[in-house]
Amino acid sequence: MPLVVIIGLVAVPALVLILLQVNAALVFLSLCLGDVLVQFVGNDAVSIVSGASTSAHVTDATVKLLLLLAPAALTTLFMIKTVKGSKRFVNALPAIGTGLLVALLVVPLLPPGTAHSVTTQPVWTNTQSVQSGIVAASTLICLIFLWFSRPKHSGEKEGKKHKKG
Repeated sequence: MPLVVIIGLVAVPALVLILLQVNAALVFLSLCLGDVLVQFVGNDAVSIVSGASTSAHVTDATVKLLLLLAPAALTTLFMIKTVKGSKRFVNALPAIGTGLLVALLVVPLLPPGTAHSVTTQPVWTNTQSVQSGIVAASTLICLIFLWFSRPKHSGEKEGKKHKKG
């Protein structure tokens, strides 16, 4: 079961981004934003939510997972079918990097029992040992994808620039 969780955390986001033709680099950046929210807003959000909801039992993990994933989910929703043409195939690389980042950020926020069963798996241990490489490579791939996906200015044709004047 823990191996299924790891594979699901990587594969599901990557496949969703590829199939919905969402710019995976923007979702990657949204995940980074979500991680910043968890770090700087997480504890306050947990306090507010647990103080406001007396009837519902909301866990620390639930609030932090929502903070982490909400920006990425909204970006995915608003960016459906924004990658067209040959960029769809190249978008697979940032999508895989985004899936790997999802796993790296979500697993530590899972409930303790689930997190422990996942983190004791050899696959997770190997992933953790190369996490800095995964994040660095995924970041570079996403930035390159963004740089080459910039919109064309008026008067520019695909691959050619016209001189003005």
